[in-house]
Amino acid sequence: MTAAFVPYPDPQARSADPVADLQALHDTLRRRRSVREFSTEPVEREVIEWLVRCAATAPSGANKQPWRFVCVSNPVLKQRIRAAAEAEERAFYATRASARWLADLEPLGTDADKAFLEAAPWLVVLFKLTRGDDGSQVYYADESVGIAAGMFLAAAQQVGLATLTHTPSPMGFLQEILTRERHEKPYLLIPVGWRADGCRVPQAALDKKPLESVSVWFT
Repeated sequence: MTAAFVPYPDPQARSADPVADLQALHDTLRRRRSVREFSTEPVEREVIEWLVRCAATAPSGANKQPWRFVCVSNPVLKQRIRAAAEAEERAFYATRASARWLADLEPLGTDADKAFLEAAPWLVVLFKLTRGDDGSQVYYADESVGIAAGMFLAAAQQVGLATLTHTPSPMGFLQEILTRERHEKPYLLIPVGWRADGCRVPQAALDKKPLESVSVWFT
């Protein structure tokens, strides 16, 4: 092996009570909901910068870090993104989605109106890099970017910010509007902001599967 190894430079201190600490973290994360009603209260750019920094600590295949976070607060760009997203969503609800898919969405009350894309103070568009900026190969890009996305959402929840994972399909318009290179593929569109007063969420989205339904144990 030719790789250079160094002492772990800044390890996290071991928890004195991991169960209690994880219960506290779970209490924070379980409160997250997909929000479509955002306050007009601004969110400072520095806050978004720190969310991206948190997300970018994610592990990745061969440490290639195949992600790019494009952060948009410009009202004109947000309006263009909304218009393009709604065009795709109208086609989705009218012709692309199966009857079963539409039935599954019905309890969530979603439709082609995406006003939150203009209401949220920030739209963070996560792009997956299919190669490095220098042309180098990347590995496990979908898995790596998915982990980074989850860490972004968790970091936002930690400070009480509301988020939504929006995936208009197809998402090629984001590449065009945001003038990204061909090796940058839209992966996820995340509106970010504070919840509106009186914010509502679908009743059907409140329940999460219990531990015994999402885990299998061999002991």
